[in-house]
Amino acid sequence: MQMLHRTRSLSRLLQSLRQRTNQHSHNFLSTNTQTNHATLILGGGPIGLSTAYHLATIDPARASHITVLERDPTYSRASATLSAGGIRQQFSLCENVQMSLYGRDFLRGAHELLRVDEEEEVDVQFQERGYLFLASTEGGARVMRENHGVQVGQGADVRLLDGDMLKEKFPWLNVEDVVLGSYGESGEGWFDPWILLRGLKQKCSSMGVNIRKGSPINAVRDNTTGSILSVNAIEQQDGKEVQTTYHVDKVINAAGAHCASLMQTLAGSTPLKYPIPVEPRKRCIFFFHCAKDQDDGIIVPDIAPLTICPISNVYFRSEGNVSEKGEPTGNFLCGVSPSKEDDVAIRDATDLEYADHELWDQVIWPALYHRVPAFGEVKLKSSWAGLYEYNTIDQNAIIDFHPEMPNVLMVNGFSGHGLQQAPAAGRAAAELVSNGKFQTLNLDIFSFDRCCGKKPPVFELGIV
Repeated sequence: MQMLHRTRSLSRLLQSLRQRTNQHSHNFLSTNTQTNHATLILGGGPIGLSTAYHLATIDPARASHITVLERDPTYSRASATLSAGGIRQQFSLCENVQMSLYGRDFLRGAHELLRVDEEEEVDVQFQERGYLFLASTEGGARVMRENHGVQVGQGADVRLLDGDMLKEKFPWLNVEDVVLGSYGESGEGWFDPWILLRGLKQKCSSMGVNIRKGSPINAVRDNTTGSILSVNAIEQQDGKEVQTTYHVDKVINAAGAHCASLMQTLAGSTPLKYPIPVEPRKRCIFFFHCAKDQDDGIIVPDIAPLTICPISNVYFRSEGNVSEKGEPTGNFLCGVSPSKEDDVAIRDATDLEYADHELWDQVIWPALYHRVPAFGEVKLKSSWAGLYEYNTIDQNAIIDFHPEMPNVLMVNGFSGHGLQQAPAAGRAAAELVSNGKFQTLNLDIFSFDRCCGKKPPVFELGIV
């Protein structure tokens, strides 16, 4: 009954969002970059834009007082656009499941929610092809069953499959060493991050939100309260750099992997007692092709869900035209997190100019070949690297105001879940700014207190 109530509440909320955004969408161009009493969002990625969207939806009359500052509107190095674009509900924490369910419904309704006037619908190309987690030990299977109880209790469409069921559904999969599988029947899969970003940006602009290219260089703080009074930034306007001062009520740190350095910029010359425990780390994705025709009756996957191999945590999924009527491409994406000793903070941007091919040679390809015999013959076609915002405390989100700068809201540290949780995180941030508390989802578990030693860390077992 509780699950049914939550599902209906979320449905009503999304219906309300559609009505309010369509009622209040209008064209707006601000020529005043020195906005007084403004909400300044630092970071124009999916979380920053989602926050702006939900703020403008909650209070359309204040949309023109919202400014999003993004240093690279091309998103050429953005974590979101360089990611695999996945979304899943297979988590161990109910709050993470709830956030992903909200994201699922937002993606399903994006064509309406992000529509601008009568222009073409926004199709984020949401492919609900599922996630497939595999357990190779009884201990892993036990945890999978416990997590499954949490997931279905929140309304996720996830099914447990034994070895025989896995073999029947995925005949290309080696399940000889698999005890149990967990498969998302619907609501899980992948989508196009760039289309989501563009849709959010266009919708925010149509609602009156100011979106600027620029980077903060310092801030003025109240010596008594610590609150940020103004933020000085360098903006790019018509090919010229212009320094602009934003007089603010609230500042939202949505800078992703760069959030810690941004926070220190806001703090000034005095080091923060409690810096954000988030580091920029490197993640690599590899794109390969597997020929359809192979000997000995080896089956090549037509459509592979995002499959996570046990032990190694290597993941892979189909890429390209995977519609029901389309011909399978034989193309796949894959990746894996580096070993603990190699997973360090990135301080030099040149490290992102190449993928770590030793991961492919030593870890990924052997795991792929073991799990899918057809992957013994593949052609690596391309690879790339991107940033990953890693919360060193517990690899979970931080959604809270900073104790030393009480008007600075942190929406950071998602550790690989930021893109899929962006709709819910933006809604939560908007509620904190507008009403001082969470309303749609109770996300108190992600408070900054656990980063100050006041509360214990909150660990998520479903990490990829």
